[in-house]
Amino acid sequence: MIRLPQLPERILRSAGTLAATTILVFALVVAIEGAWRTSAAIDASFQEQRQIQSGLLALEQMLKLQLDEQNYIRAFVITRDASYIGSFRATSNRFYMQLQTLQNILRRQNLSGAQAALHDYESAHHQWHVEVANPLLANPANSAREIDKRGKLLIGNESEDAHFIEDQLSRKNDEVLASTQTQISRSLFERVLWLGLFGALTIVFYGLRSRLTSELEEERFTTQTLQRAFRSEHVPLPNCEIGSAYGAASSHLAVGGDVFDVHRLSDRLGLILIADVSGKGVDAAVLTAFIKFTIRGIALRRRDPGFILQEFNRAFPRTVENPYLFVSMFVGILDTMSLRLDYASGGHDVAFVRRSSGVEQLAVTGPVLGVMEEPFEVKTLYLDDGDTIVLSTDGLSESRDAQGNLLEAGGAMEWIREESEVPDELAQGLIDRARKRSGKAMRDDVAVLVIRVSRPAEEADESA
Repeated sequence: MIRLPQLPERILRSAGTLAATTILVFALVVAIEGAWRTSAAIDASFQEQRQIQSGLLALEQMLKLQLDEQNYIRAFVITRDASYIGSFRATSNRFYMQLQTLQNILRRQNLSGAQAALHDYESAHHQWHVEVANPLLANPANSAREIDKRGKLLIGNESEDAHFIEDQLSRKNDEVLASTQTQISRSLFERVLWLGLFGALTIVFYGLRSRLTSELEEERFTTQTLQRAFRSEHVPLPNCEIGSAYGAASSHLAVGGDVFDVHRLSDRLGLILIADVSGKGVDAAVLTAFIKFTIRGIALRRRDPGFILQEFNRAFPRTVENPYLFVSMFVGILDTMSLRLDYASGGHDVAFVRRSSGVEQLAVTGPVLGVMEEPFEVKTLYLDDGDTIVLSTDGLSESRDAQGNLLEAGGAMEWIREESEVPDELAQGLIDRARKRSGKAMRDDVAVLVIRVSRPAEEADESA
């Protein structure tokens, strides 16, 4: 019998080492190739997301510049100051630069629906120039009220187109995220299936993701806790019953800058405040503390709502570095003995009074704060026993139904008319209605402050 020579142990060990090395090298090659593919997919996704975010920023800039154009026209009609014309022209040029940027982005993203909406937006804006701005610039003595009606219709059309474009960009962004996540998952799954070494990489990946999610949730919890502390405090006022409620938006990205405050200035005077900062996130939420205590400080120096808004409007852009943030705000000084309310409103139209005869909306007396420096008119309101002041942020009037229709001021007034006379119940009832109307998925935070006044006891005894 022929016997085959046995292989030396060293050769067997070498073969095993070579096989192990080959497997490790193969694993390394597969890992590098997979990492390169994943990195390329993530980089492409980031580039596309950056472009989409640039589009959203350009759209936001257009809306802000559009508001600036309107304010310059109003300022020119009121003052006849020709310097506003130059500011209006410069703002219009910047508007069309942003529009061109957005057009390029929509074309590169192949968003044909959004391109059509942007074309309609541009047409409506051009009509606004032709039918509203140019006639008023040519002859400020024109019937501004009739022209302004046409302007509001055109601006409404622009707002609808802007919302549609924003929705299309957001959906595209979600598609990019979903596509990237699918590619990453497939790449990881294939390599985990072939090589056990990728199990460790998967554990690390999910560990990092879990840590990031935990940090985001912790940040949101901290932000909401601070925000509640800043906005929920209000002190009792004589002859007043006060209620409040807050409804948080469904999305964790939608932490907003809603703030309200009731502060006692003297034995009979109370400061009433509600404000809404544009934008979302930590920056907007942190500003609530600045707003609250700055307004209190100004009110202690001078109890004039118009002066308070004007002083805050001057301080805001010098203190806040973000040029894209602005604030709508309602400030009132309530005399709890005479039931007289002096108020000024900087672009804040979600303010109402419920009387026994019905609900009325309180007029806006000036532009939003942080855009331009202008004086604010002060209006005076005399309340009667049982009258109720209802203040809210725009998350109430801008709540949408399943068809996307806004509630608007008329719908809010109808809700206020139907709700309980008890302030806490009225405030919570409005929040519940807004959440139900939005299918329990509100896009924006909603803050509601309700103050029901009563005639002082001495006067009540005299009338009896």
